[in-house]
Amino acid sequence: MGWSLQDQKQRLGDRLTALMDHRRAIWLLFVASILETLIVPIPIETILIPWMVMRPEKRWRLATVALAGNLLAAAIGYGLGAWAMGQFGDQLIALFGGQQAFNDFDQRFSDNGFLAVLSIGVIPIPFQIAMLVAGSTSYAFPLFMLAALLARGARYFGLALLVHFFGDRALRLWKRHERTMMVVLVVAVVGYLIYKGVGMMGGGAG
Repeated sequence: MGWSLQDQKQRLGDRLTALMDHRRAIWLLFVASILETLIVPIPIETILIPWMVMRPEKRWRLATVALAGNLLAAAIGYGLGAWAMGQFGDQLIALFGGQQAFNDFDQRFSDNGFLAVLSIGVIPIPFQIAMLVAGSTSYAFPLFMLAALLARGARYFGLALLVHFFGDRALRLWKRHERTMMVVLVVAVVGYLIYKGVGMMGGGAG
């Protein structure tokens, strides 16, 4: 009997979860996060949440490692967009999400690149497409990385918070309400930044 893509993702996630007690587990998570960001359909939540539930004292470290792997992959993807799109653009677009997804995100990106990247996870566009568009349009690399940091940080540290409050029910809740939770987390991050920014400007004025 053939396995669906979702079944294959789940099986791969289960195998990686079983490696939680491996002495190089942190490095395995780092590599898994890089691969998930670039191309391999690893359901990182099905790795992170069980690890966080079983090792609650390490949940913030696990979130940090996953974020670090994601950001390294984001930098690689940006580089591909900047230096490889001219020669391999069609192949990269087909590999990372398709021409329609690329065109849709390119339009969003031209309106407001920072918010477009920040909204990844809320809108149904692969993060790989965001990397290619940002690189190919020569969008400011520090701003791209900042947006990726905030968007993906909200995802990974949001998972840690979910585990903190809901324990082993967190994975079930995430699977059922992923899009809603990402909206809440991104809005919370943006709201916090606005609050801090207003506070800093108020302090400076004083």
